[in-house]
Amino acid sequence: MSNSIDNKTLKNVDLSGADLTGADLSNVDLTNVNLTNVKLTNAKLTGANLTNVNLTGADLRGANLSKANLEGANLTDANLRCAYLKGANLTGANLYDACLIDAYLAGADLSYANLSGANFDGANLRGVNIDGANLANATLNGAIL
Repeated sequence: MSNSIDNKTLKNVDLSGADLTGADLSNVDLTNVNLTNVKLTNAKLTGANLTNVNLTGADLRGANLSKANLEGANLTDANLRCAYLKGANLTGANLYDACLIDAYLAGADLSYANLSGANFDGANLRGVNIDGANLANATLNGAIL
């Protein structure tokens, strides 16, 4: 049985605390879904629509979020260590105190995002748009700029 929910919609549902480890949610519309404290370790969310999603405290270690739309998403205290976010849209997202150690964000749009306190140590930030972003107290040790 496949863990894939391709081209489906899960709008406005509450999945807080769910264990979705390794799930394939590529191209799924998750607009306004509550994913607080959800476990999405190694999940595939390529091209997923995560507009205004609450991912506070979510575990997204190793998740593939390439070209995902996370505009306005709340990723406060989220763990995105080693996550793949190439070309992702994080415009206006809240990544306060998020862990993005060794994450791959090349070409991502972080304009007007709250990145205060976020840890980007060792992250690949080549070509990232940070226009208007709040980088107060963010760490970038060894980040590739």
